[in-house]
Amino acid sequence: MLLEIKGLTVEFHGMRGMMTALENINLSIGEGEIVGVVGESGSGKSVTALSILGLLEKNATVSNGEILYAGRNLLALNKKEKQAIRGKEIGMVFQEPMTALHPTMRVGKQLVEVIKRHRHISGKEAAKLALQSLKDVHIHDPESVFEKYPFELSGGMRQRVVIALAMSAPPKLLIADEPTTALDVTIQFEILKLMKELSQNRGTAILLITHDLGVVSQLCDRVAVMYAGKVVETGGTSEVLHFPQHPYTRALIDALPDLADVNDTLEAIPGEVPDLRNRPIGCVFSSRCQLVTNQCKQAAPALEEYKRNHYAACWVGREQNGSAHSNSATS
Repeated sequence: MLLEIKGLTVEFHGMRGMMTALENINLSIGEGEIVGVVGESGSGKSVTALSILGLLEKNATVSNGEILYAGRNLLALNKKEKQAIRGKEIGMVFQEPMTALHPTMRVGKQLVEVIKRHRHISGKEAAKLALQSLKDVHIHDPESVFEKYPFELSGGMRQRVVIALAMSAPPKLLIADEPTTALDVTIQFEILKLMKELSQNRGTAILLITHDLGVVSQLCDRVAVMYAGKVVETGGTSEVLHFPQHPYTRALIDALPDLADVNDTLEAIPGEVPDLRNRPIGCVFSSRCQLVTNQCKQAAPALEEYKRNHYAACWVGREQNGSAHSNSATS
């Protein structure tokens, strides 16, 4: 595996006490693989990404676990070693491209500086590679964009530039945190298609952070569903989406619109995410689950294999779960 997260637990300490943002996270991604991490806001998706990059806030503590990249524990590296990996080995695409681009520096200069930093080549060679990077993300007039400032570009164009920056090393792993949320549907599709193409052409693995199962279905080989800082289900994308074994996964699927049915009614998930400063003793989803039992409230279920490479953390019988939902899951 290119990346393996093992038993990762992250806590935040503040004026209102300690909050466990991630609890015993296990996640892996192989070379050239695209893995989605999906869940509501506050589920721990972005904290997972920031943990990998070593960009957690100062009030965060990794209290348990390890993050292995190509066999090296990223959590054990010093600041200089982390900086050497970040960008060159592991790239990042953020939700809002303006946060990743210097607003008063031309696009070309930003690309050239990143390329020179990671490849140690001359400015002239870096400029050629920068132009090629813009072509690789299907920018039709790269020479013009090279000379522009970020504010002169559309949102979709800026996101292409950010992807070009992230891929310029090129990295072995690209972490994309909600990369299409701020874009309209047409541009979103183009960006997703571009990321998949770059992954296939360069063998770059992608860890996609999103709240959108529709995006996951288009792009990802595998998916991990997170809720309240825990992975509650994981497996092959098609398997998880067609035969969900956790009630939360089922609820996310039910919340997706059916474009073929104009009368389709979206089902909201009742209740609220539990306060992570005061986690429930049992299953973290128990207060919102329609299948809850006394056992669910008394003990937290472990992530167990339902069938080959498909895992779920749920006390409710997996056969019952599958038979109850498989018809609507495939509709």
